[in-house]
Amino acid sequence: MYRKVDDFLMDWKQSSDGTFHVFDNLTDDSLQVSIVEGHNSLGWLAWHLVGAASLFPTLAGLSVHGVSEDEEQPKSAHTIAKTYKKIAEEVSHEAEKLTDASLLEQVDSMFGPIERGKLLRILIDHQTHHRGQMTVLLRQAGLPVPPVMGPTKEMQ
Repeated sequence: MYRKVDDFLMDWKQSSDGTFHVFDNLTDDSLQVSIVEGHNSLGWLAWHLVGAASLFPTLAGLSVHGVSEDEEQPKSAHTIAKTYKKIAEEVSHEAEKLTDASLLEQVDSMFGPIERGKLLRILIDHQTHHRGQMTVLLRQAGLPVPPVMGPTKEMQ
């Protein structure tokens, strides 16, 4: 749970930059890659994170313009990455308006009432979880895996 706005902003910058680097390695053809047929594809995971990057902050009371649940996933990896980057920057801009005290306030969410700072922590944890899935699928697709949380095989 975040109790300091600066802590969230620092973590969000690192997390969203890492996620953008993963998105930046996607190709249009790779969007269909999944571990096995019927499981989440790289494209689905990427578009899901685009949606989550606006949903969680909106629930936390930030004014973020994102994509709706019923908006169809683009077929262009570049479009997905560009949309994510725009939303991630908006999250940073809006979070700068928060106060440390506001992180302790209760907001309504899909989990029920929750502290704003806890919901923002869940946003980052959720993103990290799916970004990890995506790095496995990048490798499976024969694409480079960027160094998000440390060196990767491509750096050797």
